[in-house]
Amino acid sequence: MEFRGFMNEFIRLELEDIVGRENVSTNMGDKLAYATDYFWVPRMIIDRGGQPALPDCIVRPASAEEVSKVLKIANYYKIPVQTWGGGSGSQGGALPMAGGILLDVKRMDKLIDINTESGYITCETGMIFQTLEWYANERGYSVMHLPSCLTCCTVGGALAHNGIGILSTKYGKIDDQVLSVEVVLPNGDIINTLPVPKHSSGPNLLNLFVGSEGCLGIMTKARFKITKLPEVRRHHAFLFNDMSTGYNACREIVQTVKPSIMRLFDEAETVSIIKQVIGFEKKGSFLNLTVEGKEKIVAAEEEYIMEIAEKYGAQYLGSEYGEKWFDNRITFFYPGITLNNPKMFGTLDTTATYDNIQNVYWAMKKAIEAYPGVKFISHSSHWYEWGCMNYSRFIIENPPEDTEEAIRLHNSIWNDGIRAAIANGGVINDHHGVGLKLSRLMKENYGPAMQVLEGLKKELDPNGIMNPYKLGL
Repeated sequence: MEFRGFMNEFIRLELEDIVGRENVSTNMGDKLAYATDYFWVPRMIIDRGGQPALPDCIVRPASAEEVSKVLKIANYYKIPVQTWGGGSGSQGGALPMAGGILLDVKRMDKLIDINTESGYITCETGMIFQTLEWYANERGYSVMHLPSCLTCCTVGGALAHNGIGILSTKYGKIDDQVLSVEVVLPNGDIINTLPVPKHSSGPNLLNLFVGSEGCLGIMTKARFKITKLPEVRRHHAFLFNDMSTGYNACREIVQTVKPSIMRLFDEAETVSIIKQVIGFEKKGSFLNLTVEGKEKIVAAEEEYIMEIAEKYGAQYLGSEYGEKWFDNRITFFYPGITLNNPKMFGTLDTTATYDNIQNVYWAMKKAIEAYPGVKFISHSSHWYEWGCMNYSRFIIENPPEDTEEAIRLHNSIWNDGIRAAIANGGVINDHHGVGLKLSRLMKENYGPAMQVLEGLKKELDPNGIMNPYKLGL
């Protein structure tokens, strides 16, 4: 549906009555600004002079009540709705594939409260995550969610994709850090999950909406736990002979102590991106590791880590490279480190248990490198007692000039890489979300269980207006 003609002018006026005329736009320049995120395909299409999918109308609400009124209008007229935060997603999760209304929520950026006694902070979800972290820092605390996109992603975007930050090995994913959320349902009702995240008062609705990618409703407020800033934070770097040895060492470390950061890079990424960012030029599998907390506890943890690293023949590289990596961690997300056109690239992140994770790595590597001229790089950056995540990329320096051929190749590499992960005990995504890119693989991942998600979608969003073509729904 396009916002032109007699009827659609009336719809636009209804929207303007809610948010103000200045906060509704049908300008082509504005539409193009919301037509691409970090997903390679729309960026490539624009780069080659094509036109990606566009919203019909951009609406900028300032409160949950305004979101509610907009959704009631959209539901009545059966207009598709996509929610936009910082546009930092890599899977096309916010792209307006069905046109309709695009809700830019960044006017909803208020801090609501900070409670140090109970250890929480509450805000609206249009707030940039870096801003939320600064508010906590002012009180001597941290949300402990520091993703690479920290300076541009919104709180709502991080929640919608169940994102993760670099400190996850100690503090967990964002679903471990969020305590409760306010949600506007597709029919406009405003609800709140229970005020605590752990209970036996029926199924936990919090987990229903976190990671739902705007397909079941729009989260408008969120409460997070906060943790006192660490007394010390110390960085270390190691070099293993190969990725397999590094996997085994890291598994033993995380099953013994709790580092906040543990990133193990395969040789291909060690000699490319790591070299580019911190100047490290040795071959092998590079590990940067951070330990933080109380001085005495950190010192004890470091002893265990050094013992385990020595056991696996690691070369200790001191603190310099670890500190340099931490200082430049956000640089990875911006030019000239981030991959840009004309290069073709894709990010395939998957999680598996320790008995499967190495098989997943080698299977994905084999599947992707079977394509001529394709480079495969990978690291494991989020570790748990039971398993870890593989963050893999494929890169083609000179992709096909023909747009259709380029998209077909991009999809084929993704299909083979992800299916190799599924076949070896992995899942289709760890923390970037499903979005548009992986929707077609959801049923392969979930099997018959997919009917549960489909049933929830049908019940909460019977008109199918919320973020169409995403999450396999």
